Amino acid sequence: MAVKKYKPVTPSLRGMTGYTFEEITKDYPERALIVIRHNNAGRNTTGRISIRHRGGGNRRFIRIVDFKRDKRDIPARVAAIEYDPNRTARLALLNYADGEKRYIVAPIELRVDDIVMAGQTADIRPGNSLPIANIPVGTMIHNIELYAGHGGQLVRSAGGAAQLLAKEGDYAHVRLPSGEVRLIRQVCYATIGQVGNLDHGNIKLGKAGRKRHKGIRPTVRGSAMNPNDHPHGGGEGRQPIGMPGPKSPWGKPTLGYKTRRNKRTNKYIVRPRGKKNR
Repeated sequence: MAVKKYKPVTPSLRGMTGYTFEEITKDYPERALIVIRHNNAGRNTTGRISIRHRGGGNRRFIRIVDFKRDKRDIPARVAAIEYDPNRTARLALLNYADGEKRYIVAPIELRVDDIVMAGQTADIRPGNSLPIANIPVGTMIHNIELYAGHGGQLVRSAGGAAQLLAKEGDYAHVRLPSGEVRLIRQVCYATIGQVGNLDHGNIKLGKAGRKRHKGIRPTVRGSAMNPNDHPHGGGEGRQPIGMPGPKSPWGKPTLGYKTRRNKRTNKYIVRPRGKKNR
């Protein structure tokens, strides 16, 4: 996939880039595999805003993606590569031999008319899903299960890939894109290859309107607010925030503040993210 630049006929187009969509082979989603997406504008069931800066945007349909890959030992032909507005990766539409159709996250090197399969006897090819126990060490994988049968939860965004480093007992050492090395049970399934749409990180929106099309509303700086609205607010003219580090509107530290509290699963982390190799 390539990135296209726009001719700067207006100031907002200068520096703007977009997708060429040359890998997309189908314009409309499969009707049986979409559901309506209700826009709650960041509000919870009581009507209060629980996620700020949400609202508006283009209408979208949710694609039902098969993260479990539980249709085992049945070959499927890749019928199309499609765009999904709800995620950074592309989707591959699979036509199974028994007539069923499903979406999966499309890895790179997966083309129309390729044959993919999920199961213990599947080949080591992009798009095939196998238990980690059956995948050779050093292979790049994505859509990795944390719990067997729950479906892939790790490494699903554009360009993402994890590497299988070692196997020891019931667990395998997997290096995630963040650099974290984690223990994952070998009975868990993972998909071979790297997630496609590698140039997603090179896209420049270029103007505020494209942000609104995504359903993201403007974000006001804390330093531009009043003291009663934000810890950074107040002062005559532009002032430093007057504290050792930045805070959220509710007084919580924001930069370098550890938010992980799940001590129960700390034992599965061999090397935390951000640590240099030792």
